[in-house]
Amino acid sequence: MIPRPAASEYPPFFATYVDKVPEGDILQQLSNQIEDMRHCFGALTPEQAEYRYAPDKWSLKDILGHLADGERIFAYRALRFARSDRTNLPGFDQDTYVTSGEFQNRSVDSLLDEFILQRQANIILFSSMDEDTLARSGMADGKDITVQSILYIQVGHIIHHIQVVKERYQESYQFYTSG
Repeated sequence: MIPRPAASEYPPFFATYVDKVPEGDILQQLSNQIEDMRHCFGALTPEQAEYRYAPDKWSLKDILGHLADGERIFAYRALRFARSDRTNLPGFDQDTYVTSGEFQNRSVDSLLDEFILQRQANIILFSSMDEDTLARSGMADGKDITVQSILYIQVGHIIHHIQVVKERYQESYQFYTSG
């Protein structure tokens, strides 16, 4: 079992995600979220996938593209820090990434496949790490963070966005029917 990171192991902003992660096997949760994502996004019609609950909010495709981007960025940080790279990695502007990602030009299946493949690679990456590797840290956007924290942040990030989908997108489209 990989224990929950201490609050001192990640910037306070990420507590939003870490706090959402339930107790239990974090690697199993990382794996289980593949099915959660299929359930949440897999049956969307093209019209549903383009839905925005407000004009300035992301579409469901944008959320899915953002989650795939997040998988890559968090994994890149985790890999660098796991390999004892203490270079301060830059932050990123999620809104610019979503705007530039042109996710509206892609199918939900394509975006979901991208997320799932990245998540599967991340499961292999984190499963290969021992306790010492998970405890290593690095700098991202000028803030210290451990590899272990990144693992919890990834799981919490998905939980956060699925909650947003269920709360904000449910009213117009009854596609997420359980949980």
